[in-house]
Amino acid sequence: MLAGGAARRLGGADKPGVRVGGRALLDRVLGACADARTTVVVADPRPTARPVRWAREEPPGGGPLAALEAGLRHTTAEHVVVLSADLPFLEPATVGDLLAALRAGDADGALLIDAEGRDQPLVAAYRTAALHHVLTSLTTKPTHDIAPAPGDSAAAHGTPASSGAPGTRTPPGTRTPPGTRTPPGTRTPPGTHIPPGAAAPAGEAPAAPAPHRGALAGLPLRRLTAALDLVRVPGHIASFDCDTWDDIASARARIREHGHVLDEWISAVKDELGIDLDVDTGVLLDLARDAAHGVARPAAPLTTFLVGYAAARAQGGPEAVAEAARKAAALALRWADEETAAEPDVAPDATPDTRPDAE
Repeated sequence: MLAGGAARRLGGADKPGVRVGGRALLDRVLGACADARTTVVVADPRPTARPVRWAREEPPGGGPLAALEAGLRHTTAEHVVVLSADLPFLEPATVGDLLAALRAGDADGALLIDAEGRDQPLVAAYRTAALHHVLTSLTTKPTHDIAPAPGDSAAAHGTPASSGAPGTRTPPGTRTPPGTRTPPGTRTPPGTHIPPGAAAPAGEAPAAPAPHRGALAGLPLRRLTAALDLVRVPGHIASFDCDTWDDIASARARIREHGHVLDEWISAVKDELGIDLDVDTGVLLDLARDAAHGVARPAAPLTTFLVGYAAARAQGGPEAVAEAARKAAALALRWADEETAAEPDVAPDATPDTRPDAE
């Protein structure tokens, strides 16, 4: 994960630490790749929602390719997911889609394209061997021998893969054009096309010579992507990145929309409390409703708290929560039935009082 940029369009603010929906952007992206065997963040160390391994490019601020090379030094995995730290809407399902697209064929990588068809090379999955090969070639081949990729002056994010106004921003929710597969060899500078990676031990990438540290500083991402055979996957919401304060304002507004706010709030609370538990929120909401209507409104939060406490005492997971909620909901309904039922003078099974002094 690349998180060490200068954030010039944010006035030099600490972009990975900017909060969207109560969570730092960096933590939101970390949540989307929580299943990774190893997570490397290329940036200066900082508190994070879960443990990570830290790395730093040489020189610091040397650009995305230098940062990518620094991160690759810490993994031997056959496939790597490369992400920027400013993706507020990235979900685990999108990461899974990228890996599935990569593994389905022999391409060197699978990257998202945004709603306007622009490549997002920092929301992608790659074969590690292919990355090593290209990065090494970029540090050993003289610059004048490398054919310039179209649009080298474009920014790292939002490089066009098809028609679309350069530099324009697309708010979340815009429809995405169909994704396309880049045929092997297209837009590839002579001598730099990457064949499928050689065989390697299970779970590891073939060994590759490390690029000379510092030699990649300042090189644009297009030097990498132009040399790779890539599959393009539509992802107009997941690829939305926060480059400006307007982007951040748009992201904050979207998560407060009615259809998103509850899921966002629950995710934020779980991160804040350091818990990883998926429960049926519908069951808990039904319980809260029954407690509020059948007992008293303040009973709703208190009852759901007690249900969670009971599940924790039982050392259970989602099933324990569901069972405790079922019991509490049944109790709330019985409580309400007593209030609404016609109450006899005596209990139905009571024996009439036959004492002489009984009235």
